[in-house]
Amino acid sequence: MLFNLLVMPWIAQRNIQEVDYGTFMTMTVNKQIDQVQVQDNQIVFTDKENEQIYKTGIMDDPGLVERLHSSGAKFTSEIVQQMSPFFSFLLSWLLPIIILVGIGQSMQKKLMNKAGGGGDSMMFGMGKSNAKIYVNSSEGIKFSDVAGQDEAKENLAEIVDYLHDPSIYKEIGASMPKGVLLVGPPGTGKTMLAKAVAGEARVPFFSISGSEFVEMFVGMGASKVRDLFKQAKEKAPCIVFIDEIDAIGKKRDGNFGGNDEREQTLNQLLSEMDGFEGNNGVIILAATNRPESLDPALTRPGRFDRRVPVELPDLTGREEILKVHAKKIKVAHDIDFNKIARMASGASGAELANIVNEAALRAVRDNRSFATQADLEESIEVVVAGYQKKNAILSDKEKAIVAYHEIGHALVAAKQTHSAPVQKITIIPRTSGALGYTMQVDEGNRYLMSKEEMENRIATYTGGRAAEEVSLGSITTGASNDIEQATKLARAMITRYGMSKDFDMVAMETVNNQYLGGDTSLACSHETQAEIDRQVVELVKKQHEKAKQILTENKQKLDELAKYLYEKETITGDEFMSILNK
Repeated sequence: MLFNLLVMPWIAQRNIQEVDYGTFMTMTVNKQIDQVQVQDNQIVFTDKENEQIYKTGIMDDPGLVERLHSSGAKFTSEIVQQMSPFFSFLLSWLLPIIILVGIGQSMQKKLMNKAGGGGDSMMFGMGKSNAKIYVNSSEGIKFSDVAGQDEAKENLAEIVDYLHDPSIYKEIGASMPKGVLLVGPPGTGKTMLAKAVAGEARVPFFSISGSEFVEMFVGMGASKVRDLFKQAKEKAPCIVFIDEIDAIGKKRDGNFGGNDEREQTLNQLLSEMDGFEGNNGVIILAATNRPESLDPALTRPGRFDRRVPVELPDLTGREEILKVHAKKIKVAHDIDFNKIARMASGASGAELANIVNEAALRAVRDNRSFATQADLEESIEVVVAGYQKKNAILSDKEKAIVAYHEIGHALVAAKQTHSAPVQKITIIPRTSGALGYTMQVDEGNRYLMSKEEMENRIATYTGGRAAEEVSLGSITTGASNDIEQATKLARAMITRYGMSKDFDMVAMETVNNQYLGGDTSLACSHETQAEIDRQVVELVKKQHEKAKQILTENKQKLDELAKYLYEKETITGDEFMSILNK
């Protein structure tokens, strides 16, 4: 509308020259006017030489018509040449539409770029892959920065070596796996290993999360998979890393009417990994915490040919991980990393990194320029039990109960042959809710536990409640976590480890999500469940009686140690053993 109201009249009038009335009269006398049009408010005329269009105002001139006729001027009703209807339509309507479409296209491209990826035919980038491309960088993570996962590094280093020099493998007829699946608990370094591959490989590295394939519109996830592999094939040889692949790779079931979008995305992924076209030169890395939930068609050889477990590190692995992370901070020269690794039994790589960072933060709070052994040991307690509670002040009675409770754990553990030695005992409340705790540290790696060792551990769990009964003659709520741990271990002995005479080697319980907490589900009749409950109660009760007997026999030491802990609030394992053996 603005174009037609403002631009079109300007186009129509742009060639008309305005002159005064005197010039018009002079040209009339000199017979220079060719055509003339007398309008209500102006006179429009042309000359005979170059046919220039002129206009002038109206004056009160009665003899104007006779003079014009005498001069040979031709009277006409329309001097300004009108455009043809077709050209007028093009200029009035089609040109504005083209301008609007051009503005719309430029805006759409900007929106698609903001939406993450762009694309000429993909609305707002929803069908476009958002994979990040990493290039070789001297500042990236290398295999030397990853510790405690030697087997996984060896598997991935072989793939990087193949991409660098495939001739050695092709000479013998070997081919690299099309896909490598990294499985393990959270925090063990699966994504970090993929970053190390990106740092080592001198080939394009595409990284994307499984959840990024999930879209609101059906078909968009499959479109993203197609676009990802199209980019990868154009830059082959290359590596594609899909983190948390279980977001799109879950098992397909027979129920119709579910999330068809997820199944379409999975089907497209299956086709791209091992379809008719193939994907020569593209190696797929994927990571997941739930390998049991993946579709069998995805994990079969030919798609994911190799499964690389990335488990919790052992003692040597924990020590190496601590040393790697300790290089990033300033530490004292006399740090015993082996002792820290033994204290951090069962910790993942991410937890160990957090322990080192907490030690550095503690050093800063104490106005020191480096972290010490005490900082690292305290940071383990922070990660395990939380910070010390500043405002939690126990009454004398509660403090004495907690002291007896913790000494009960330590004394029962020390009096049993197969128990780990006591490292530290404290009755200072922590932010995790614990009013105190007893830290036991294994001397080395433990891969197997005998029936006797597990029974001793149950007895240690019950030692706190037993100490309350032996010394104080009453029981408190402080043993709730001990009861939970003892019951869980006793149930596992009977239902999973075959340590019951009645059930022999029959599994009554199965583990689900072994890398995510290890939830269990019973697979037996109600009668068997009742029998399992009875045996669990009997087993825990027997070890509880055993703990009470140990404490009763060592009542004097129990009182002496509890009094010492009450006064000191925190004692070491060496102090505990010196009083016990005195």
